[in-house]
Amino acid sequence: MRALTWQGKHDVRVETVPDPRIVNPRDAIIQVTATAICGSDLHLYDAVIPGVQPGDILGHEFMGRVVETGPGSTLKKGQRVVVPFTISCGACFFCAQGQFSACDNSNPVETQEASELLYGHAMSGLFGYSHLTGGYPGGQAEYVRVPFSDVGPIVIPDGIPDEQVLFLSDILPTGWMAAENAQIHPGDSVAVWGCGPVGLFAIQSALLMGAGQVIGIDHHPNRLRLARDLGARTIDYRHSHVLEALMEMTGGIGPDAVIDAVGMESHGFSPDNLLDAAKQKIGIGADRAHVLRMALMAVRKGGRVSVPGVYGGFADKFPLGALMQKGLQIRTGQTHVQKYTSELLQRIMEGQIDTTFLISHRLSLEEAAEGYRNFHENQNEWTKVVLTPG
Repeated sequence: MRALTWQGKHDVRVETVPDPRIVNPRDAIIQVTATAICGSDLHLYDAVIPGVQPGDILGHEFMGRVVETGPGSTLKKGQRVVVPFTISCGACFFCAQGQFSACDNSNPVETQEASELLYGHAMSGLFGYSHLTGGYPGGQAEYVRVPFSDVGPIVIPDGIPDEQVLFLSDILPTGWMAAENAQIHPGDSVAVWGCGPVGLFAIQSALLMGAGQVIGIDHHPNRLRLARDLGARTIDYRHSHVLEALMEMTGGIGPDAVIDAVGMESHGFSPDNLLDAAKQKIGIGADRAHVLRMALMAVRKGGRVSVPGVYGGFADKFPLGALMQKGLQIRTGQTHVQKYTSELLQRIMEGQIDTTFLISHRLSLEEAAEGYRNFHENQNEWTKVVLTPG
């Protein structure tokens, strides 16, 4: 089959690789009909996530049609399914509590040690996202093996276009969980750093949850326009002092909740970010945490901090004093996708949520390297790339 493989920093290639096969009874094989490039994929593209090896198949946002099942799968051949990027057994301590992205059984024993060393516990399995999370081949391919297929995939009725539901695999539930983690109350002011795909879905979700005002912060004009189209107010950080603007927009109190939808590769020419960028370039495990620092300083006393943005290493100059003295709450983590897919699919079918507004470019799988390059270098115009195999 054809699949996109990682070969090194800023080097991804579509190659012919072996077809996947059933390994365990609960497996299924999916023929991919649509897949997307995620902002998190750019962390792999930039080689700032450890544990990626040449030849690894990328991609964790995908859907398709079932072509083969193991005896323990509940799927049937021919069904259309969206597959969560989190691989979850459904039966461990964490899955039983709905914390599917913390699954204890999906990261194979031979790949657990690295994440235990970095994070204190083994991470769950994720599709196409390094050997820290199991080394599973991803979905930017013609076919994918889906472990625990009786737990993860959600069946999509025929007649619903792929593009309306594809983002159930990751960024829509991620934006929704980000807003949920912000514990939004009716009338709240919510500030969202980053108007990329996850930030835009967090804005949309926060407004659905009753936020009084949502403020999107970015510097790309098109992304800021998309945020305004959803109903947000916006701040272009190139032209405004963000903390002062947020105080003015919230009556001198600060936002009730803040969402960091940027993560470990924040932009900007602030001194802390420039120092972090230099450290990140020489590979010492440093995250560029400028946005998280700013969010902690901006949120009101007693406020809530939600962090869907991916962090993978270490950060210094952390405003721990602000966190403690202001009495803040922080919630973060990889998304428990399976917890949200049914509700969000229903909202899509009822017309409450639109996902297709994000898509700026549609390419074939063979053009994936071009898609990565442009999504990385031209983020104002390339807001979301959908790839079609075959």
